[in-house]
Amino acid sequence: MEASNVPALRQQGAVTAKSHGPASGEYLTFRLGSEEYGIDILKVQEIRSYEQPTRIANAPDFIKGVVNLRGVIVPIVDLRLKLGCPTAEYNSFTVVIVLNVKNRVVGAVVDSVSDVLELNREAIRPAPELSAASVDTSFITGIGAVGERMLILMDIEGLMSSADMGLMDAAIAA
Repeated sequence: MEASNVPALRQQGAVTAKSHGPASGEYLTFRLGSEEYGIDILKVQEIRSYEQPTRIANAPDFIKGVVNLRGVIVPIVDLRLKLGCPTAEYNSFTVVIVLNVKNRVVGAVVDSVSDVLELNREAIRPAPELSAASVDTSFITGIGAVGERMLILMDIEGLMSSADMGLMDAAIAA
């Protein structure tokens, strides 16, 4: 898969109307295992085919290493491993979503990219309230419903800049 332009993925008119609840907007949708996720399209810089990164010694398993992206050294995070997916198989559909998070470029490995959906407030439900001891839902901003599809909407900036990721200085992340 060649590097692609995010606007080429746009799917207009998926949902229209206005109401209350979480903010509406455009979301890039992608798969991790059998689940479909959505992130704010404004955080996405580009989508690239997966290439083996250069490993960094003593990095956590979910940080696969770094790649050189037109002169910029970009850390690559495998979201499948970070979010506890049972398997992380690399194939022709595996892509890296290049993100701009707090003025830092970071790559996120996902199983595949689906499309870009525009969701209004009526299509977005609040994130489920679960016991903090059992499940960390702090990076889930809501659940998007489009027909039969359920999208887990994610605060990708919050996730990538969290302290346990180790990608940002504490001063930058705050």
